[in-house]
Amino acid sequence: MTLENNKRPLEVSDDIVLDGKKLKHESISVDSKPEGIQESDVGITELISSAEFGIVGLLKQRYTDFLVNEVDPTGKTIHLLDEGIPDKRERRRERRKADREGDAEDEQEESVEPAVPEVASANQIPQVSEEQKTKLVALFGEKDFENIQELFSTGTFFETSNRFDDKMERTNIHKLIREAYQGRLETLTTDMNAFKIALTTKGQKKGEKGSRRTGGDNTKLVHTLGPKKDYLHFDMYKENKETMEVAALLGKLFKIPSKWIKYAGTKDRRAVTVQRLSVEKLGVERVNGLNKMLKGIRLGGFAYADSALSLGDLQGNAFVITIKDVQCVKEGQSIEVAVKSSLESLKAKGFINYFGMQRFGTFSISTHEVGTQLLKANWKQAVNMLLSEQAIVVPDSIEARRIWAETKNPQRAAEKMPKRCSAEYSILRRLEKERKGEDGDWNGNGYFNAIMAIPRNLRIMYGHAYQSYVWNIAASKRIRLFGLKVVAGDLVLDEEAPKLSPKVGENDEEFQEDIRKDMFIRARYLSQADVDSGKYTIYDVVLPTPGFDIKYPETPEMMQVYKDVMAADGLDPENMTSRIREFSLAGSYRKVMGRALNLEYFVRKYNDPNEPLVRTDLEILRLKQEAELEGKTGEISQILDGVPDGASTAVIIKMQLGVSAYATMALREVLRQDTSRRGDQMSLRK
Repeated sequence: MTLENNKRPLEVSDDIVLDGKKLKHESISVDSKPEGIQESDVGITELISSAEFGIVGLLKQRYTDFLVNEVDPTGKTIHLLDEGIPDKRERRRERRKADREGDAEDEQEESVEPAVPEVASANQIPQVSEEQKTKLVALFGEKDFENIQELFSTGTFFETSNRFDDKMERTNIHKLIREAYQGRLETLTTDMNAFKIALTTKGQKKGEKGSRRTGGDNTKLVHTLGPKKDYLHFDMYKENKETMEVAALLGKLFKIPSKWIKYAGTKDRRAVTVQRLSVEKLGVERVNGLNKMLKGIRLGGFAYADSALSLGDLQGNAFVITIKDVQCVKEGQSIEVAVKSSLESLKAKGFINYFGMQRFGTFSISTHEVGTQLLKANWKQAVNMLLSEQAIVVPDSIEARRIWAETKNPQRAAEKMPKRCSAEYSILRRLEKERKGEDGDWNGNGYFNAIMAIPRNLRIMYGHAYQSYVWNIAASKRIRLFGLKVVAGDLVLDEEAPKLSPKVGENDEEFQEDIRKDMFIRARYLSQADVDSGKYTIYDVVLPTPGFDIKYPETPEMMQVYKDVMAADGLDPENMTSRIREFSLAGSYRKVMGRALNLEYFVRKYNDPNEPLVRTDLEILRLKQEAELEGKTGEISQILDGVPDGASTAVIIKMQLGVSAYATMALREVLRQDTSRRGDQMSLRK
């Protein structure tokens, strides 16, 4: 059967009625309290679709099972269409390759030599003085010194075992290696403050800063971008990496503040994603040069612009999600029937627009619980929560947490705490510098300083997680009370209100993607006349996250939800200001219901769970390039055929969601299982 015949666009049944009726919904019950955070712990309890249909399976078994492409404000889906601009040498090499493949006589022509490491013979290896050797061995150890020497015969590169946290020491090491090896080696500091060392490539002048050091590329590019402007926009393809992680890496390679690198929204780590970025004050030559050294990241689609991207500059995201090892919830039901019925419901009715489990972290203690303590200025409790021993944490941090629990010695704990546990590591290093009181403990100011040492993007995440927790509970209550009906006292965005900027503090700016781009519009209450007019549906209704610059629902039952939930945590929805600006939360509005657009599904059989069933943008691009060289034409399918008689079944779902919508929250209407995260792979079986 051809791919086209296997493609099933969804059709909505005529008998589905939304307005004026309270549709059935199902509550998820948790029989026992498993380790870690469950959906019910963060207010995710309701479903819109019927329990009669549904499937179970494995999500994100491989990161290539979760493809995300950003949709820009014009509705265009961002794809990787090129891998940057080839320089003159690459263009000549490509032409020669095409000529050789097309004409046997051309195989005798001399090819253009690419930039490769220059391997030296034994008598060409720079002579390192005894003094320099002693210093290098003291810094790196005998084994790594030998590895450096071997680079001149192997032509490869390696990373040192030792790390060097002091910036001045790293500067001196760069200088020592440059002098000892007469500029024949390039050095690059990694994210973990180790050194990557490699031979200088041919054509790079002694002492010249090349692409390994700064991401620069001195090769002149031939392009049609026009004159250089203040901002360069480009597409970024990444595999199994977080957006902020990549932005920090690019900032380090360019030696610029990471805040100069802007993007419209963050994307999942365990996924293959494509999105638009912008960078300030850099030319295309320098950014394009990174493609020669980045792993799991490709940059392309360059264009100069007069302004930077901002958070929220997107319409949403397009997803291609592969669910492996699929089985039906209802015994005896075919997967085809279960998938089609549940996806028809998703298309017709949508899903509750919950903040997904990603918002609340992957440890046993949720980020919203830490946020509760921060909003109450309980700095010590927040510190102890973050450093506590937990059933589910980063394995490398277990020893450090044990030391902290037993000794409260920040220096000893920090020595065992991995740096990738950024919040915990920052707290411990700060506490080392704080003076204890006579009681042997730090005072409130000491714990406060430790909290403020956490990187800002993490620090403000905790308060927003608490807002998300309250919103989820309110949304669940709204569905239980009124279903999908619109009632007087509901809130909708006020399209006629002046589009003024809300009172957004610095802490809110990094989370603007959580609400629509027109978030500057205020909300208003619906009257009974508005409800009777039929102008508004559940898809217009919004609920606020708690804050000092929003309206709460006018219906008494809903207002009571906010009061009761927050009172249980010692907080007041009417008092969300704080003497610490970062913990004064303005609040925002979020649609109660989300819609899944352009829904399609594909059922595939397979044998090997590691067998790819979809192609990434990079794979499609390279297949197209190969086809062009061979003079072939035709569409390259993203969805593969699988194995017709395979032992296992997969379901591939394509859909587009709006800004800040969580794909897992849409999928739970189909999968019917708790989407709690265990690392990044999610098992959706009971």
